[in-house]
Amino acid sequence: MKCDVICIGELLIDFTPLYSADDQKYVYEANPGGAPANVAVQLSRLGVKSGFVGKVGNDHFGRYLKGTLDSYSVCTAGLVLDNDFPTTLAFVHLDSQGDRSFTFYRKPGADTQLTYEDIDLSLLDNCRILHFGSLSFTDEPAKTAVLQVLEYAKTRNKIISYDPNWRAPLWKTKECGIAGMKLGLNFCDIIKVSDEELIMLTDCTDITEGINKLLNIGIKIVLVTLGPNGCYAANRKGIEYLNTYDVKAVDTTGSGDSFLGAFLYNVLQSQVALDQISIRQLADFADFSNAAGALCAAKRGSIPSMPDLSEIQCFRKNVPKK
Repeated sequence: MKCDVICIGELLIDFTPLYSADDQKYVYEANPGGAPANVAVQLSRLGVKSGFVGKVGNDHFGRYLKGTLDSYSVCTAGLVLDNDFPTTLAFVHLDSQGDRSFTFYRKPGADTQLTYEDIDLSLLDNCRILHFGSLSFTDEPAKTAVLQVLEYAKTRNKIISYDPNWRAPLWKTKECGIAGMKLGLNFCDIIKVSDEELIMLTDCTDITEGINKLLNIGIKIVLVTLGPNGCYAANRKGIEYLNTYDVKAVDTTGSGDSFLGAFLYNVLQSQVALDQISIRQLADFADFSNAAGALCAAKRGSIPSMPDLSEIQCFRKNVPKK
């Protein structure tokens, strides 16, 4: 299967809390997740041919995750089921605003054991966009494997998308994590960061200064997500702030991935080179992405909450901005 977008990285189980009636105990619902896999599913939900490259355990969870991607028509030809390492598990903790933190069981998880030899490079030869995240850099051999893949994609002029996804528990120290996250800056054409991640990567507390610092190192499009406060979208033609849509957040897990998947969909649909995208187009792409992210946040779980095209179009017409 020829894919327009290949997403490489982690595929895991998010255990999302379900609270009991008396709020004294809660049980967890197992949901498929992992940021690059979420992006692949969002793209597929929008009609894009997407594929996933990574590794899970050849266990109950790993087989369930493969089945989930298959059910969303994400190509799993690049997914390896490993007999020696278990599928990574993440327990999601939600606050009253739906914002989340995580506890990971990944020492090591199968996703960290991906090797360059595991990867079918023909999947990359045929794609238009390669998407990756920073969690591939936390451990070897996945770190080296993904860096080699990025080098390969760069020499073949693929559009490279990056999410420097900050997950403090997965790094030995904050300094180690920031250094690892910065590895991706040398390769990407499109970057999506939170305001916190922008400060980590640029040492700039002013958003405009941070955005310009990333643009000045050669990144073509910078997206800064602000949760309920909307986003910034920027290229060399300008910087636009966009407010988001007025919904009650239930679970923000995956909403940033939905945002980015929706943005990449628009890039593909536009058939315009990245450096030729106008500021007006960029703002429209980001508004569409805001709608996708808001829809995802209004439901529980990540992959099960990814909206399709008709949902996003209807939402943009009928739901007011904040």
